Amino acid sequence: MRLHTALARLIANVYISVNNELETVMAGILGAIFLILNMALNLYWYVIIGSAIFSWLYAFNVINSRNQFVSQLGMFFYNVTEPALRPIRRFLPNLGGIDLSPIVLLLIIIFIQAILNDPIRPFLFSLIA
Repeated sequence: MRLHTALARLIANVYISVNNELETVMAGILGAIFLILNMALNLYWYVIIGSAIFSWLYAFNVINSRNQFVSQLGMFFYNVTEPALRPIRRFLPNLGGIDLSPIVLLLIIIFIQAILNDPIRPFLFSLIA
């Protein structure tokens, strides 16, 4: 009879230990996912700012538009930012030469980061712990 209780205690201790290890691993994975999402949004933030500055320099002929590097840089910014800016431009009113869509997109990124870091992240970590 003592062997059965000792074996049951050993199995329970192993189960608790494995369960604690899995919770720690899951917390680490979730932390890494949130870190990568935050870094990607921060990087995209700088790409949007760079695209806006590039468009101003291009519009006022500060940079040589016939230069191959400038042309490739412009295509990069267009290809990276236009899929996110196009739907926003559909909803914004036409203000002539002023494009407010980058500002709206930056505000959306701030909103997403605030939601990811404040209510969602602690809630998911409380589920694991």
